[in-house]
Amino acid sequence: MINKGDKIPEVNLVKATADGPQQVSSSEYFAGRKVALFSVPGAFTPTCSTYQLPGFENGFADFQAAGVDEIYCLSVNDSFTMNKWAESQGISNVKVIPDGSGDFTRRMGMLVAKDNLGFGARSWRYAAVVNDGVIEAWFEEPGLMDNCPDDPYGVSSPETLLAYLQNEAVAAE
Repeated sequence: MINKGDKIPEVNLVKATADGPQQVSSSEYFAGRKVALFSVPGAFTPTCSTYQLPGFENGFADFQAAGVDEIYCLSVNDSFTMNKWAESQGISNVKVIPDGSGDFTRRMGMLVAKDNLGFGARSWRYAAVVNDGVIEAWFEEPGLMDNCPDDPYGVSSPETLLAYLQNEAVAAE
């Protein structure tokens, strides 16, 4: 299980480009920048599509004002699905990261079975503030377990992360 102060795991993630599949290391995503990362159980799912992804997208300017360089949405989905989901949601500020094989999610300690929903292995819902590849703040939904009958949402919301960032900015003054 990953904790505050830990380094993001080094894995290669595959994203679809016009030139075909491209391997991108996790350090390429996180090195040298402050990132708001959130992970969802699946693209096109209700909570993710109605609240979480649009909330981060619509709050992008506020996150930038609070010192965030990028916002990433990660899911154990393939790149084609993640790209199509972002397109269907009209997303231009949040960057989607496909973790098709679940390697990153597994190393984060957040890979769970969601067979009860017909999903297979997916990510537990969480969010983090990552500063130059190191976890600065961690926001994990309660009840982490395989085949959870609920889909908790609140701790990893954009509002929670933004409040943390704004409080940190005030404390630094």
